[in-house]
Amino acid sequence: QVQLVESGGGLVEPGGSLRLSCATSGSIFSILTMGWYRQAPGKQRELVASITASLSTNYEASVKGRFTIYRNNAMNAVYLSMNSLKREDTAVYYCNLVPAPSGAYWGQGTQVIVSS
Repeated sequence: QVQLVESGGGLVEPGGSLRLSCATSGSIFSILTMGWYRQAPGKQRELVASITASLSTNYEASVKGRFTIYRNNAMNAVYLSMNSLKREDTAVYYCNLVPAPSGAYWGQGTQVIVSS
């Protein structure tokens, strides 16, 4: 079973920055498209950023220009650098495959709270 362990969340003021990390397991990590998802209270989980094996990236419109996704295949890790954070970025952030298979395993996520 793939393991996904997210970390790096916390409480930050509007305009601040955080870097999220996702440690994964699996020998085929380097060929997989990975993504960061988030789920805000009362809302469905949404994909905010993805990165392919060839390092092509894609971003949800509201985070474009503020978030950067990158990966380290040697470490089986994927990261999300978040700048200029807004209150509406408050959510639990998860990493997973893109697209996430039906019934996919999800890690515990990491909580991001943007508040003054």
